[in-house]
Order: sequence, then structure tokens, then C-alpha cells
Amino acid sequence: MSPSQPFTDADLDRLEELLESPVFKGEALQLDELQALICAVVSGPELVPPSVWLPAALGDQPEFTNEAQASEVTDLVMRFYNSVIEELMEGDAWELILYPGEGDGEELDFAAWADAYIYGSQLGGDWFEAAGEYAEDLSDLLQPFFLLNGMLKEDAKKHHESWMSPAQEAQAIEHAREDLPELVSSIFDFWRAKQHSTETIRHTEPKTGRNDACPCGSGKKYKQCCGSPEKLH
Repeated sequence: MSPSQPFTDADLDRLEELLESPVFKGEALQLDELQALICAVVSGPELVPPSVWLPAALGDQPEFTNEAQASEVTDLVMRFYNSVIEELMEGDAWELILYPGEGDGEELDFAAWADAYIYGSQLGGDWFEAAGEYAEDLSDLLQPFFLLNGMLKEDAKKHHESWMSPAQEAQAIEHAREDLPELVSSIFDFWRAKQHSTETIRHTEPKTGRNDACPCGSGKKYKQCCGSPEKLH
């Protein structure tokens, strides 16, 4: 089946089933984690090729029973990937895939989702370096993810910094959970806007004509200086 085919609820159920198959030896991400990882790899400053994120999602050496099974998994994952992009591009409300946590009660495991997103964000280069002067804005958007996966609290303890009271922490976590879909969309938009801004600057920058003064400041014509055949080759 073509990767452009719509991804249905039946496809989602089948992908969930396959990810839990013994062929992955427990190394494949669960469906919720796969959604989070894909959200990250399609949102960052660099294109992350499947050759990088697929092994991160499925493990290095799945033991498929035959070629048909391998093709089915790859097809479903890639169509799921495309469906995630479509949802983020549309910008409408979309739903996180969340599993119950391991503890008692019926709380959903936002920590696993946030952790998989952060993992995915590290597959596409250094986001903060790429953000440049907007690194602080990016940090504000990512902070709730680090709160949900526990890294923010762990980092505070490691550096002997003060932390929130239990009531404040519970409230902050609740707000982060509520805001998570919007935060994912905002990060996606953040990088799209930055990419568009860079392309606009690149496309509108005036080109130096052959008979114009060389921009290096030598006083010579461009064709006789930095634009000469000797300098261009």
C-alpha cells in the first residue's frame, strides 16, 4: 500500500498490535511513544531521515518472519508518520495517544509521551543551537516536557536548587498535561516560522552584479575581484 493512503483506525490498531510483536524483542516503542517521537522529528530544524528515526523507533534488528511482515510494518509506520504531519500542518485540535501509567489508579502516562518527544528532538541536531537568538523562547516551550518526564525535578535536586511544594508541582503538572497538544503544535509552528524567515532572507538578499563594486571592499569590480574565474574555482 502506498504511504499516501489515508491512515485509518483499523491501521492504528494493527500498528499497535505489530509493535507489541516478539519480532522487536521489546525494543520497539509503544504506539504513544512512536507518536511523540514522530511529532518531534517532523518539527525540528533539520529533516531527520527514516534511516535515523526508524531504528530509534523499532530497534536496530527486528527479527521479521518474512519480507511481507517487514513491508507491512514499514508501510504502516510511514503512513502513521504522514498522518502526524498532516495533523500538525492543519493546526486543528488533535489527540495524543496515551496509555495508562504503571502505578495504581487510572492516570495516563504523560511522562512516557514527553520522554519520547525529547528523545525524538535529539535525533535532529542541537535544537537550542539552531534556535539562535530564540533559544529562550524554545526553552519555554520545552520546559513542560522536562517537567512531565521528571528531568526538571531531577536537575533541580542534582544542583541542590529549591523545588516546588507538592501542591505547586501537582498543579504545574496538570497544566502541562492540559497544554501538551498545543505545545507540540507551537513547537512545530516555531520551526516552520524560523525556516520561512531564513528562506525569505536568503531569497531577498540582492545578488552582486558582475560590474558592481565587489562587496569585499577592495574597490574593484566584482568580476575583477571575488567574482573572477580564479576566485570562483
